[in-house]
Amino acid sequence: MNPNSNKPIIGISIGDCNGIGPEVILKALSDPRMVKMFTPVIYGHGRIIAFYRKALSMEDFNFHQTRDIDSIHHKKVNVLNISEECPDVFPGTESELAGKFALDSFEAAIEDLKSGKIHGLVTAPVNKNNINTEQTPFVGHTEHLTKAVGKNKSLMMMVSEDFRVGVITGHIPLHQVTQTITKELIKEKCKLMLSSLEKDFGINKPKIAVLGLNPHAGEDGLLGKEEIEIIQPAINELKDQNLYVFGPYPADGFFGMMQQKRFDGVLAMYHDQGLIPFKALAFDSGVNFTAGLPVVRTSPDHGTAYAISGQNLAEAGSMRSALFLAVDVVNTHQQLEEAVS
Repeated sequence: MNPNSNKPIIGISIGDCNGIGPEVILKALSDPRMVKMFTPVIYGHGRIIAFYRKALSMEDFNFHQTRDIDSIHHKKVNVLNISEECPDVFPGTESELAGKFALDSFEAAIEDLKSGKIHGLVTAPVNKNNINTEQTPFVGHTEHLTKAVGKNKSLMMMVSEDFRVGVITGHIPLHQVTQTITKELIKEKCKLMLSSLEKDFGINKPKIAVLGLNPHAGEDGLLGKEEIEIIQPAINELKDQNLYVFGPYPADGFFGMMQQKRFDGVLAMYHDQGLIPFKALAFDSGVNFTAGLPVVRTSPDHGTAYAISGQNLAEAGSMRSALFLAVDVVNTHQQLEEAVS
């Protein structure tokens, strides 16, 4: 932890300044519990925060501005100005400058995360259309962060209380899913989830459910053979290693019967198979967590929501949960380190 406080320092990348990111950040951090639990550092610019403070009639929201992570105030909300200038704010408008600033914010926070100057990172939503360019391709926070910390694998996991869903394949077109899923990839993602459940969530001997790819998990080969030829053999090999991995389960019946309550985690074959039921059941409190990396990163499970930006309509529940989860995981790591030292 930092030498000036026993609280973790949590960085927050500002996301698209024309989306609801700044609004949910301000609303979440206005909760007095926040600065008691951790030291917040918003990577962005004071002008953006001041704009939304006025637009949201949150004049009582105070913050400390700095250009240096070493000069933050541990009893206040900090805004680290990542540059001298920042884009003009036009809520609800897609802007190339806003996209560039969102990426600059994320990358500045990553550098401090890698160097240990912050202990966890919460990322506000971005618009992939204006943040992705030919010069700096951007598929998603998970992939960008994974590469930035020098890793070639991670696991996108959605978390809400005791409901955790990971995905075997992430941000790829649906037609590429069947080409991408292999026995080795399934085993890799299962092990990432099991390891994360132990190290990040403190669960002893976690058990996970693996969903099938095809309708009715292939119906014994009638509706597809991936379950027989790829998924079941991968599960069997993991069981042979005394790992608690079960399946494959038909996705519709699995969630319809709320079977996720019987497991510590669920692995879906592709993005929407896991995220649609998760968001249907836990949208207001859901958190996106990047597992399998040496750093802690969470984010709310919603997008920029341009349609309601700047209108004081955005709910901050998911951002609040993302902040709490980042703190919880950082504290869990600390406790495990102390236990083995």
